[in-house]
Amino acid sequence: MSLKDKIIADMTAAMKSKDAARTSTLRMLKAAIVNREKDRGEQVDDEEVTKLLRSQLKQRRDSIEQYEKGGRQDLVEKERAEIEVIETYLPKAASPEVIEQAVVTAIAETGASSMKDMGKVMKAAQALLAGKNADGRTVSEIVKTKLS
Repeated sequence: MSLKDKIIADMTAAMKSKDAARTSTLRMLKAAIVNREKDRGEQVDDEEVTKLLRSQLKQRRDSIEQYEKGGRQDLVEKERAEIEVIETYLPKAASPEVIEQAVVTAIAETGASSMKDMGKVMKAAQALLAGKNADGRTVSEIVKTKLS
């Protein structure tokens, strides 16, 4: 069963169990997948769906940041609930220790010594973390810490 089919099947199950929050999130994911398919003019594969899910996660995290600044705790909780649902369809996230080890390796490989080399280190670290579901923001923060 493809990831898209799993999301649709889970959406149906959530509708039947009257789980409104999960249903809403899964409907949004299905709509995003359908929109991506329309844009590309073809069916999307699991890799493309995974990229889309990561994008949706990033949007939710950015929204949480903005809602916290605005003092909208109700919306923060809603976004966090959506993140929990989305994360169930992604591989387990890389731990900070795994990310840090990849960053240290990337710094050694690139010979980076200052913040000017951040782009090179980020690219190398992301390559080392490919397929490990590493949050880009976390990688960036660790790279900044190591280079400064």
